[in-house]
Amino acid sequence: MATSGRRNDDQSSQAFGRAQSSGSSHSYTHVASSSNNRRGDSSSRAVQQFSADARLHAVYEQSGESGKSFDYSESIRTTNQSMPEQEMTAYLSKMQRGGLIQPFGCMIAVDESSFRVIAYSENAREMLGLTPQAVPSLETPEILTIGTDVRALFTPASSLLLEKAFGAREITLLNPIWIHSKNTGKPFYAILHRIDVGIVIDLEPAKTEDPALSIAGAVQSQKLAVRAISHLQSLPSGDIKLLCDTVVQSVRDLTGHDRVMVYKFHEDEHGEVVAESSRPDLEPYLGLHYPATDIPQASRFLFKQSRVRMIVDCHAPSVPVIQDETLMQPLCLVGSTLRAPHGCHPQYMANMGTIASLTLAVVINGNDEDAAKGASSQKLWGLVVGHHTSARYIPFPLRFACEFLMQAFSLQLKMELQLASQLAEKHALRTQTLLCDMLLRDSPTGIVTQSPSIIDIVKCDGAALYYQGKYYPLGVTPTEAQIKEILERLSAFHGNLTGLSTDSLVDAGFPGAASLGDAVCGMAVAHITANDFLFWFRSHTAKEIKWGGAKHDPQDKDDGQRMHPRSSFKAFLEVVKSRSLPWENAEMDAIHSLQLILRNSFQDDISNSKASMDLELQGMDELRSVAREMVRLIETATAPIFAVDLDGRINGWNAKVAELTGLPAKEAMGKSLVHDLVHKGSQEIADKLLFHALRGEEAKNIELRLRTFGSDQNKQDFFVVVNACSSKDIESNIVGVCFVGQDVTGEKVVMDKFLNIQGDYKAIVQSPNPLIPPIFASDENTCCSEWNTAMEKLTGWSRAEILGKTLIGEVFGSCCELRGQDAMTNFVIVLHNAIEGKDTEKMPFSFFDRDGKCVQVLLTANRRLNMDGRSIGAFCFLQIASPELQLALKVQRQQDQKLVSKMKELAYICQEVQNPLGGLRFSHMLLRSTNLSEDQKQLLETSTACEKQISKILKDIDLENIEDGSMELEEVEFVLGSVMDAVISQVMLVQRERGLHLIREIPEVIKTLSLYGDQMRIQQVLADFLLNMARCSPSPEGWVEIQLNPSFRETLSGTTIARIEFRIICPGEGLPPELVQDMFQSSRWTTQEGLGLGMCRKIVKLMKGEVQYIRESERCYFTIVLQLPVVKPALRIT
Repeated sequence: MATSGRRNDDQSSQAFGRAQSSGSSHSYTHVASSSNNRRGDSSSRAVQQFSADARLHAVYEQSGESGKSFDYSESIRTTNQSMPEQEMTAYLSKMQRGGLIQPFGCMIAVDESSFRVIAYSENAREMLGLTPQAVPSLETPEILTIGTDVRALFTPASSLLLEKAFGAREITLLNPIWIHSKNTGKPFYAILHRIDVGIVIDLEPAKTEDPALSIAGAVQSQKLAVRAISHLQSLPSGDIKLLCDTVVQSVRDLTGHDRVMVYKFHEDEHGEVVAESSRPDLEPYLGLHYPATDIPQASRFLFKQSRVRMIVDCHAPSVPVIQDETLMQPLCLVGSTLRAPHGCHPQYMANMGTIASLTLAVVINGNDEDAAKGASSQKLWGLVVGHHTSARYIPFPLRFACEFLMQAFSLQLKMELQLASQLAEKHALRTQTLLCDMLLRDSPTGIVTQSPSIIDIVKCDGAALYYQGKYYPLGVTPTEAQIKEILERLSAFHGNLTGLSTDSLVDAGFPGAASLGDAVCGMAVAHITANDFLFWFRSHTAKEIKWGGAKHDPQDKDDGQRMHPRSSFKAFLEVVKSRSLPWENAEMDAIHSLQLILRNSFQDDISNSKASMDLELQGMDELRSVAREMVRLIETATAPIFAVDLDGRINGWNAKVAELTGLPAKEAMGKSLVHDLVHKGSQEIADKLLFHALRGEEAKNIELRLRTFGSDQNKQDFFVVVNACSSKDIESNIVGVCFVGQDVTGEKVVMDKFLNIQGDYKAIVQSPNPLIPPIFASDENTCCSEWNTAMEKLTGWSRAEILGKTLIGEVFGSCCELRGQDAMTNFVIVLHNAIEGKDTEKMPFSFFDRDGKCVQVLLTANRRLNMDGRSIGAFCFLQIASPELQLALKVQRQQDQKLVSKMKELAYICQEVQNPLGGLRFSHMLLRSTNLSEDQKQLLETSTACEKQISKILKDIDLENIEDGSMELEEVEFVLGSVMDAVISQVMLVQRERGLHLIREIPEVIKTLSLYGDQMRIQQVLADFLLNMARCSPSPEGWVEIQLNPSFRETLSGTTIARIEFRIICPGEGLPPELVQDMFQSSRWTTQEGLGLGMCRKIVKLMKGEVQYIRESERCYFTIVLQLPVVKPALRIT
């Protein structure tokens, strides 16, 4: 199912596998015969699977051309027999060099140096219009044969494109090339790739009206993928299922397939459909598991080489390839888009009602540690597979867009997998901590008799402790007699191991394993001492597997001979009999960690204590040595680095920042960063940065303007981009802030001029001035439209060589090779986002210059607009980053994730609170239709006013509008008495809980006064001030008072203005100093209450009012003054 068919070389819709037993690194081993040590053994496991795949394929071929006598369910049980090396070689050769292509296109292979044809498909002559003509022609038509110059088959313009492509360093980045047949003028997508003997040209017929044939059309395909990627990136983290569900829907939207699935490979090589989007009338495959043989290892290898595989029509007969007889072996078709399906795959597709398929590889890049050890840095995590019930061709630009989407999906998936692994590790660590606490307070048996217990460390059905000759079982476990037999086996054959694991006790040869049945199949063991052990047990895999479709039951009878997903599922269940789920790497790590903890606990030896003390002293010496080295590195760093204490005074000032400012370190020490060293224009930014950093909220890429000192009067202030991180002592208390920066004075001056220039920008872009940073520009089709002198120096490529080339593929890819496919994916996203108006600031970007030297920069991309304000492309600025800044940026990117999480939480609250608000509105509406007393009507009016106040606060969630004074007031007619009733109702609960007296001095004359203003916001600010005073009033026997003092005046236009002074009073010391500071400090706050008071003060200011807070000897009070127009009786709205 993974790819639309059974056992295909490159794309079978299912992947299945032998269940494997995994052992731990360290001194763990895996004892089942069918599996290997869990780390570093995936390759040997794959080699074993190659043999199984080849055996199964041989059985199929022996069944005859139709394959009718082939019984898949039965044959899969015999695949453990080894294959002769000669047969294995033939099998692999047929997979990669089968000599057949699909008929929807044609293929020509060419010698790279001479352009001479060395191979072509039988249908090439007909497709290119090179067959003999019935009507004689004066011109001698070109004939396609071995030795023909391929340029003669296409139009002159097409030949030039081919010549240009042949000279490219990375030819695949130029795909597709749009070329025309010389004889017929028919257009083709030419998709090129290099092989051992030359260049293969796959030709796919294209329609002249196909919009994807133009550069703009190809860019549009990329934009579709970028939009899908943006959707993926907007998803909440921590939900891999949602990520997979979204990607299948996105691929289905792009391609129009009837069914799209995500097919995951498990650690034991078997596969599972984990997400699906399909037509409602199709049989669901979600939840199906398949043996590893369903997608052979050779096919998986091919997927890592060629990540998109399309089969247009499984019924169409394959076309042979004719090749030069002098070639030593059949042509390699691994990278060909036309390669024909292999083996029984077409028949499997037909059996399941699938005629066409599209398979996209999900490849996750490994870590640097694996690469350093020589291990493969790429892992085929799974496949995204599209099925269609009729023949379907997807043009190459759209397939490229899908491949691009898969690259982004792989990046996102890798982060989610890392997050899931971290959460699992945290859970295991938390459980281990609790178990350690039990060991300190109780005997070792507490880890099985209390909760949590060892059964909570990993997913299992049972666990046990064998301690001092006694057996303590939990859950589903063997009997004590059976455990003793297992212990005898361990002592006899695995006595020198600290632990082991198996997913099949039967295959591992443990005595009495067959009598345990399906209840206990897998086991993990940890030696604690010579005679003490920990055990974990798992039941058989089939118990965990569920059929994904509601129509079927795994017990239903099915035709095992007929290759079909349900046959595969049945075969999988057959394979996993007497096996458990494999033990994963993280689980074995958790077991090993617990083993080390318990071993120290069980062996209480004085010598161990002394050794531990010696080790601790040694560790302190090493720590001091590291600290001295860190100080030296900071002092000699090429980046400006400085630090401050809790009061914001300098306590660290390295040589570079001293050089840039002209201020020696001795003179800088003790100076205030904000008031003495930062330019006046940056003081507020520095103050806010320092405030948040001292509270653990680190920031990145903050631009500061620092003053300069010394005798040079002409020396200008310099600009530095800094990253601020908290400095902590040994107890993790924050003791200051460290700033790591980069001097951007030159770039700042030029970039500011550039962005604000109104005239001809080319004078700046093309200037040779060394202060101008590297700049390049893109048009709306991602072609390079600018490449300045600094870019020429940085890359080694001249402006004339680069202009007009596509930035994606030709410039960055072929000329300037990027560091890995992930870098290309990120660059495409950034460039398209900039063209759409989503700017990117200082993204780490790496590429190789003309001489192969790696260049590491920070990329800033902004949209280009014409005079009419229409987007015409993007400007990109490069900033060469110091190693220190690069490291700091990496740390800060992690902090960004926390900020995004908080924003999502806020968005969630704002959305979800709308539902109960809707319920309140409906309840109010129903109450109004009933017979209410006057008091009840007044209460209903107060409740409605409070509900409207909540709605208004939710709409004001963008606090920047309040802070910068751009928020629009919604002025309506309202009765002041109603507002005061709503305000007072919000303080009543606090008043009662704290035993306060509420005193109201509201003149009767203004209770019915109608005013004109923003009712809800007036209600909000008065309630906030009143509530804070009520919370701070002494309790019990305290009080809070609200007074209203009105006065009136007439304007020249005859309007009556009411000046109302609201005074809110309480006895005692009043508000805490930090709340008062938060309210009147524009750039920082420490409490939520303080933030609320500060926002309310600014709202009053927007209403042209004023707020004062006055503290006297025995009381304190707020004074809020508002001036509001009085609604005259004749003008009142009814």
